[in-house]
Order: sequence, then C-alpha cells, then structure tokens
Amino acid sequence: MDPVLQALVDALQNNQPAALATVVKTRGASPREAGAKMLIYPDGAIVGSVGGGAMELRVIAAAQDALRDGKPRYLDTSLSNESRGDPMICGGEMEIFVEPLGLTETLVVVGAGHIGAAVARLGQSLGFRVVVLDDRPEFVAPDRFPHADERRVGDLVQEIGKLEITPRTYVVLVTRAHTLDTQLLGAVVDKPAAYIGMLGSKRRVLTVMESLQQQGASPAALARVHAPIGLDIHAETPEEIAVSILAEIISERRSR
Repeated sequence: MDPVLQALVDALQNNQPAALATVVKTRGASPREAGAKMLIYPDGAIVGSVGGGAMELRVIAAAQDALRDGKPRYLDTSLSNESRGDPMICGGEMEIFVEPLGLTETLVVVGAGHIGAAVARLGQSLGFRVVVLDDRPEFVAPDRFPHADERRVGDLVQEIGKLEITPRTYVVLVTRAHTLDTQLLGAVVDKPAAYIGMLGSKRRVLTVMESLQQQGASPAALARVHAPIGLDIHAETPEEIAVSILAEIISERRSR
C-alpha cells in the first residue's frame, strides 16, 4: 500500500489526529501533480510530500491550524511569489486542500452511576468517543458500559489529570461524591475543553466556585463552566437528565 494511505489508515484506526493535504490542481511547472498527498501530524511530522520547500512548510502550518480548530483549509500557492511560496523552485502554482481527520469528539463522563450511564449511552448514539471514569471497578465493568470506548478506574482526580483535554473534548462531571467536585473541576477548568459541565444544586455549585476562586482560579475560566449542568427542561429521570446534558452540549457545539 502507498505509505501515505497506510499512514492514513493507521491514524484512523488508532483515533490519531492527522491532516491530509492533497494537491487538487496545478498550473505551470510544479514539483508534484494533482493527486499527490501528504499526511501531517499535530507535531508537524509528515508522511509523503506535496513538493518540499517553503511551500510545504506553509501546508504543514495550515494543517496544524486545521487540527486545532477542526476546519479544512484550501491553499492557492504560487511557487514564484516570495510572499506566497518558494521563489527557488518551479515558478508554477498549486492548489492544495488540507483536511483534518481522526478528530472524533470525545465525551468524558466522570461518574458511572445512573446518570453517567445514561449520558454515556446517549453520547455514543450521537457519535462521540465516550470515556468513562469511576473509582469503583464494578461500576465501569464492560457489561455495564458496552457503549464506552474507554473505561478508566482509579482515583478520579488523578485519572482525569491523565487525560488529554483538547478543544474537541466535552467533560461531564456527574459523580456521587460531592466532596470531589472542587478538585475535579479544578483539574479541568483551565484546560481548553469545548464544554465543562457539573451536576449539582445552585448552592453546591456556588460553594465549589467560591472555593476555586479562593484557590486562584480565574473568573473567566469559571464562567465557562455549565453548572448546574444541562438545559432546564424540568428533567427528573437519569435518561431525561442525560437528554438535558447532551442538548446543552449540542447547543454549545453548534454555536461554536
């Protein structure tokens, strides 16, 4: 198999973020023909080439931007204009499409009780990669969470600290242990998550927020937290609460 296509298959199978750059059109002399491909990873490593030089560096930078915001790029590069490409080669032009791949959004559910189970189940049906955390092994057993892509057991604060939180991560805190709320929220509030929500009454939320402010958390970071979590639809059952949470997440995702 072509090395670029093999790397692409590997990235998709392993849920590894990468961007695919494809030459879609050329004009005049160019180092690669239409159809040439290059795979770019978040750290700038590549497989394949779309021509080398400063032009390729520009494609790599565009791919890294695309991986950060999840939006594709279309580059019209000139190989003879110093401000747009590499003046040392060819003198032609290339149009290159850069597409971010392997960017499945991740739903992190902290707490594997009734609400957490309902959130995970609904999240999977909506296409999220679901990660469930709890400190009780029996609660995160495969037979209870067959729809979870990843199940983690252990100290909740330590486990959530091990996760990579990106702009495509949605964090839902629905634990039974209210005493952990401050530590858990403190561990993620400054991370670039797309969404952070915490279950709890208004009084409980206020207590957690005041505690984090005293610990130095910025008001701007705390203002991003959705707490009490979920849209106000007068939900009562775990399934209804899960609907309210995922509805809020969808609203946040669409607005972004």
